[in-house]
Amino acid sequence: MDNTLLDRLRSMQTELTGIRQDIHSHPETAMKELRTSSIVATKLKQWGLTVTEGVGNLGVVGTLKSNIPGHQSIGLRADMDALEIDEQNDLPYVSTNSDIMHACGHDGHTVMLLGAAKYLSENRDSFYGTVHFIFQPAEENGAGALHMIEDKLFDRFPMDAIYGLHNAAGLPVGEFAIRSGPMMSAADTWTVTFRGTGGHGAAPHLATDVTVLLAEFILSLQTIISRNIEPTDPAVISVGAIEGGYFRSLNVLPSEIRVGGTARSFTKGVRDTIEQRMKELAHGLATSFGCKADVVYNREGIPLVNDVQSTERAIRAAESLVSAKHVFGNVPPIMGSEDFAEMLEHKAGAYIFMGNGNSSGALHSPTYNFNDDATIFGVGYWVTLVQQELQNKLRVATL
Repeated sequence: MDNTLLDRLRSMQTELTGIRQDIHSHPETAMKELRTSSIVATKLKQWGLTVTEGVGNLGVVGTLKSNIPGHQSIGLRADMDALEIDEQNDLPYVSTNSDIMHACGHDGHTVMLLGAAKYLSENRDSFYGTVHFIFQPAEENGAGALHMIEDKLFDRFPMDAIYGLHNAAGLPVGEFAIRSGPMMSAADTWTVTFRGTGGHGAAPHLATDVTVLLAEFILSLQTIISRNIEPTDPAVISVGAIEGGYFRSLNVLPSEIRVGGTARSFTKGVRDTIEQRMKELAHGLATSFGCKADVVYNREGIPLVNDVQSTERAIRAAESLVSAKHVFGNVPPIMGSEDFAEMLEHKAGAYIFMGNGNSSGALHSPTYNFNDDATIFGVGYWVTLVQQELQNKLRVATL
């Protein structure tokens, strides 16, 4: 474990905790991160970085060059947005914005990257090249990465590789987890609307009943996973919402009912199968019940795939910081999704998870809170990664 670096970073703990808790108190949802992006830009300027604002609308990029020029460059990315959840924590810095909170720890992500920017700005002789600190809006709605890419992020800020980090509930503080290849799933949403005649609940034989049709459809959805997908290919289909009928008129069979949910997978083939079979089941069952079906299937996020060499570099940096026994380099893939995947489509890189401990509940829950004790480990990982990626061998000779 690199206790020397961690001890140096502890001197920043109080300042970083103050920034993090201030951001936590003033959360902002996707593409509304005006205050957060302003704080980020102000801090980066104070610490001597070149700052570009408004990248992809509210994105901020801080650029830092070493004292001795180097050919190589690296991108580090953090997300800034919060969620539409009413916070249920009893904290002195609880959210002051109704029904909005940092339930995914993006306040911590922002501050850890800020901490790395400050430390490396104060130690420009510890690396040789250029670092781009990328603060992205709108991760939660899956649009922020694409907005920054479409605003020519990689053309305006050339980099050889890009890296991301996410805090992990349940993983002890000071531990890291990653894998090469597919690590997070594609995220699709779907809705199916069934239409029949409706009728009197006392005479269902005179109606076409969409409620029984819906029940059959929900059960049949799971046969896609169990009977149409290779058992070794991970995939999930879940129902998230059902709308239909009137509780004030319980003797009425509805003429229309709607169901929707999410589908997760890791390959195009599995994704294609899920969409095709869902449509076939919906239309086939609807026909058998004398009804009609409208199906909308949206492919909203691609799988996150870590580059093999970049993953090895991420593992090496984490192991240098906390020792190999605290780094898990071949964790199973998870069904969560992350729009950093879009950046990895354009640039080699890797995404790693960092322990947040066990005391805050699950991500996206109303009691979640980033663990400030984890901050220095995230900062330390970023610093170590930069220093290892941009080593002496990469610098331009000045003799």
